[in-house]
Amino acid sequence: MNPAAIATLHQHLLQALTDAPDETRRLFHGRGRCWAGLEQVTVDWLQGVVLVALFREPQAEELAALKAMLLEFAASPVWAARKAHSLLLQHRYLPDSATEWLLGEQVEHWLIDEDGLRYQLDLGVKQNSGLFLDMRYGRRWVREHSRGKRVLNLFAYTCGFSVAAVAGGAEQVVNLDMAKAALSRGRDNHRLNGHDLSGVSFLGHELFKSWGKVKKYGPYDLIIIDPPTFQKGSFALTKDYQRILRRLPELLTPEGTVLACVNDPAIGTAFLIDGMAAEAPQLRFIERLENPPEFPDSEAEGGLKALVFRQQSVALP
Repeated sequence: MNPAAIATLHQHLLQALTDAPDETRRLFHGRGRCWAGLEQVTVDWLQGVVLVALFREPQAEELAALKAMLLEFAASPVWAARKAHSLLLQHRYLPDSATEWLLGEQVEHWLIDEDGLRYQLDLGVKQNSGLFLDMRYGRRWVREHSRGKRVLNLFAYTCGFSVAAVAGGAEQVVNLDMAKAALSRGRDNHRLNGHDLSGVSFLGHELFKSWGKVKKYGPYDLIIIDPPTFQKGSFALTKDYQRILRRLPELLTPEGTVLACVNDPAIGTAFLIDGMAAEAPQLRFIERLENPPEFPDSEAEGGLKALVFRQQSVALP
């Protein structure tokens, strides 16, 4: 992060905040490797709160220069015009992802909007705030394809897909995640949107020990798979994803759909397409969803991969 890179980031933030909509958006996505020297920086607009994340430890002088630039940014006319009030710097490279409040009164919980839906975030207390912004189009796709359907949301986290599915008219949604605290936040997110929870289930279980419970609620018209790359003691993407794929046919309705996701720059779409062909050949690849424009990537295979597959009721010749 040399002075030129920090100056580039400053100019980008001024323009991005000027152009940002009223709802939550990423302002800068250095992780896409489109700006030299800024590959380990992201900046999010959380409707009054600006969250800057560092994914690699900078030199002391680089960190000091970055903080000075951010405070200058916070003194700009566009900051005042957008009614921004808090500036956070998260050190993602540290074991606890420690967060500094550079400006503003410290708060743990914060409400944001996306596509007319509300979500509660945790600020400064956890590595992830509660909603992955690059999956915005994925949640929108689920909302558009859920009416009257039974939906299974694997690795549900705080149930963003579930909120979108219910908003889209889903008949039933089953959320499964081993983190019960995340599922509790998922309930909160549904309540924030006035959803009837009688059609929403929350299973706080480890997936590979819970196939019986998952199958009991099926069959499903739509299954969403959005796992972490690695979850200690429970999931390793390159080893365990195939174990999920081979169970899909027995969980789906005859023409059921799967949204399968991977967000590892080192793993491309072929991982899912070839894996599905090997483990569940009756599911046909339909499309890859686009990523939001605020998440540019220097390589098409480097960003989020969200792929749609559909089960064929009759085998293809």
